[in-house]
Amino acid sequence: MNGTGGLVYEDLEPLYDEGVIQEKVADLAGRISRDYLGKEIIVLCVLKAAAIFAADLARSLTIHSRLAFVNAASYGTATTSSGDVAISRAIDIDIMDKHVLIVDTIVDSGRTLAYLQKHYRKRRPASIRTAVLLDKRTRRTIDVQLDYVGFEIPDRFVVGYGMDFAEKYRNLPYIAALSAD
Repeated sequence: MNGTGGLVYEDLEPLYDEGVIQEKVADLAGRISRDYLGKEIIVLCVLKAAAIFAADLARSLTIHSRLAFVNAASYGTATTSSGDVAISRAIDIDIMDKHVLIVDTIVDSGRTLAYLQKHYRKRRPASIRTAVLLDKRTRRTIDVQLDYVGFEIPDRFVVGYGMDFAEKYRNLPYIAALSAD
């Protein structure tokens, strides 16, 4: 597969190469920039997985934006969600009357994103929208609003482009499915 940066592992099946990812990021950034024309947004990155996606997305925006980070997760070192969402690093900026874009690389059960939306609505932002690169709709257990979606993917555990399995594979410039073996 082109665009893998030379990093190929036998236990991975490449799904999206660097070029395809960057085209999708540019498309999403264009849509977001048009929708928020003349406004500033706070790009709220869900750590750790979304760090690379959020950085690429923020650099591609043509509107004013600020970056904020929240560490929220429901996976730990497993390949399925525990169902419990934990925030271990909250944002430290005032979002009242601001436009907030929660950015995560993937949504599957929807628990983390729904939790964050509910949590940050209490701080009375002007708006809250979401941007996700990957939507694993078949795993959805909670109805959650997704405003900007890159790709819909099948029920496979994916890594790379910031996503990990037990802290491995985050550095891959492409997205791959972890083998079922």
